[in-house]
Amino acid sequence: QAQLEETGGGLVQAGGSLRLSCAASGSIFRINAMGWYRQAPGKERELVAFIISGGTTNYAESVKGRFTISRDNAKNTVYLQMNSLKPEDTAVYYCNVRATTFTPMYERSYWGQGTQVTVSS
Repeated sequence: QAQLEETGGGLVQAGGSLRLSCAASGSIFRINAMGWYRQAPGKERELVAFIISGGTTNYAESVKGRFTISRDNAKNTVYLQMNSLKPEDTAVYYCNVRATTFTPMYERSYWGQGTQVTVSS
């Protein structure tokens, strides 16, 4: 079993920046992918960004050029640097990790508790 701890959410003014982090812990054999999702009130949850083995990344069109996802493999931590924030970015951000644990030895998807990001204008 793996556990995720998210930090970094908060309230900022439009144009500001925040950096989210998500640290995975537990009986982890391998982390295969890490990413961030968000869900705004009244909207469906959407993929924001993900990073896989080798450093390949992908971003939602709405955040390209403003957000950057990165990963520290030694710490089993994924980050989301959010710059030039807009009110439309206001949402609960959820970390997601696809990891293989020692017991059982198969890949599962794990979710963080969510962290609120609020951008005022």
